[in-house]
Amino acid sequence: MTRIYVTFDDTDTLDCGRGTGKLARWFEDELPEGCVLWGVVRQQLLVHPDVPYTSHNSSACVVLDAPGADVVPTIIERAIAHLQRHAVDGSDPGLCVATDESPRLDVLLAFAERATREVLTQADAIEAASGAGVHLSAHGGTSDGIIGAAAGTGLTIDGWSGRFIEYGGARRLRDFPDIVRVGDLMSEGMVVLPVDRNVESAKPDDLVDSLGWLRPRLWGGRPAVPVLRTDPGRWQAIGRSSGKAKAVGE
Repeated sequence: MTRIYVTFDDTDTLDCGRGTGKLARWFEDELPEGCVLWGVVRQQLLVHPDVPYTSHNSSACVVLDAPGADVVPTIIERAIAHLQRHAVDGSDPGLCVATDESPRLDVLLAFAERATREVLTQADAIEAASGAGVHLSAHGGTSDGIIGAAAGTGLTIDGWSGRFIEYGGARRLRDFPDIVRVGDLMSEGMVVLPVDRNVESAKPDDLVDSLGWLRPRLWGGRPAVPVLRTDPGRWQAIGRSSGKAKAVGE
């Protein structure tokens, strides 16, 4: 089994009514036979006066499991067609596709870490992708989307940042009720992590209030739901996003 990372960046405009995250989630419908969605992870990139972005400067990485790396050319072809169909006029779309079998992922991860604190260029992104042996391409506008696409891929592969805007379990994130059993989250592969000081672990029959916004974090390569205890056996998920993100349906 090969894990494949398909990252889209800068596919929207301020007034288009949706974000790059929605385009990324739609890509599940384009997956070749035998490929299974693991999740879609939103990565927050550097917000800086010298970095042009639409609203929050984020990219979205589609993570999928495939029978082998031979499907990568088909994935790339379909991702490019997906951008051509859905990227908004006036945006600067970029695409990065990598696998866990890419020969020098350390190069891409180093670039991604720099992108969280430095203003980088298209040339930096191209150099990192080339050194890592991964696909990187621009599909309109200024081509600046390749910077975020490469960075979002590296951050997702690293496994210690980002939040899931979709998760490929038997129950999708939007299928869970606002108040859900810890055991139900665990059965879908999510980890419930209390972040209070000196508290016990969450028990399977405990309840988590997601406040209508269940978005696990990517921590240690796993989907983790950080929570605070509100009462015995009751928890509240933290890190609820803004109304803007909910409005555009990331």
